[in-house]
Amino acid sequence: MMNHYVCFKGHGRYVPREGWLDRGLREVKHNPRVFFENYGADALGVEPKMAQSIRYWLKCSGMTDESVRTVIRLTDLGGMILSKDPYFEKTFSLWMLHCNIARNRRLATAWQLFFNEFGDGEFTRQEMKYKMLKLAEEAAEGEKISARSVGHDCDAILCMYAGRQPLSDSQEERNCSPFWNLGLVRETEFGFAKNQPALQNLPAEVILYLLAERMPHGGWFSIEELMTADNAPGRILNLKPAVFMDILKQLAYSGKIILYQTEGLNMMYLPTQTKPEHVLRDYYR
Repeated sequence: MMNHYVCFKGHGRYVPREGWLDRGLREVKHNPRVFFENYGADALGVEPKMAQSIRYWLKCSGMTDESVRTVIRLTDLGGMILSKDPYFEKTFSLWMLHCNIARNRRLATAWQLFFNEFGDGEFTRQEMKYKMLKLAEEAAEGEKISARSVGHDCDAILCMYAGRQPLSDSQEERNCSPFWNLGLVRETEFGFAKNQPALQNLPAEVILYLLAERMPHGGWFSIEELMTADNAPGRILNLKPAVFMDILKQLAYSGKIILYQTEGLNMMYLPTQTKPEHVLRDYYR
């Protein structure tokens, strides 16, 4: 379901599988009209519905640009990944895609709601669907929302990030998403819970990239706001304040940012010349 404000079930019940995204990038590079030819199914070697899903994930993760109706082009991010990390061997690449998906209210509404507004407590699958439907109805601003579509998105989020959570009974759906490796959702004895990723698996450059996008002209910023505001790094990465500060200290130690901490005020300064494209270029160099 998709309207001007929100989009649910745009993935067609398929989460990104191992090999899908890199295959999609290569085919778009080779033929910008690939998805206009039998949905790209023949070139990608998958069913048409799977090809449509690959197209969706490439777009909402920020790797392709469909602003021109007649062709699909790689963005700077998509081109950089295809050139420097074509098989997604670096966790940094997956983090970039997650950050774009988790902030994409228009194309991946359920993901944006889950990582920004859902909360941090333990939950069952049914509790997740109930709460997410309420959040979706608020986000739709009066538009009618399909509970079934929201439910499918909840299943997709759990399949994508928790692992071993199939969207269907098919065995081939299991363990199919590389995003499971990010460690953002875990299974518990009674259901699921958001999870803070292991610090060693989260490159500090991910935070630097998000800061550069959030502050395109540099300057001072409240650390509390970077933890709690909509689409803030602390929210979409499930970071607790102490761990977030540890990462900022890493960046400060390497001279990428400046920290200013007093008893009642924690601020961060990002140099004016720090741009998202520079962060990407320097990391993949």
